[in-house]
Amino acid sequence: MITLKVRPVGNSSGVTLPREVTERLKIQNGDSLYLTEAPDGYRLTPYNPRFARQMEKAESVMRRYKDALRQLAK
Repeated sequence: MITLKVRPVGNSSGVTLPREVTERLKIQNGDSLYLTEAPDGYRLTPYNPRFARQMEKAESVMRRYKDALRQLAK
């Protein structure tokens, strides 16, 4: 378990992630993180579930129309 300290940032509150956490999450300055509600509390992740669903749909369309897309790419 890693303890984070909450500090004031303007009119909001913020936390600083230790280097080991940023390396494990494979994030850098400027990257987006997503705070999602989980059954056991909250989860902080660089994974965007909405984007993942959109990509699954796009991949499905690309598989279905692969021949047409191949012809358009010529």
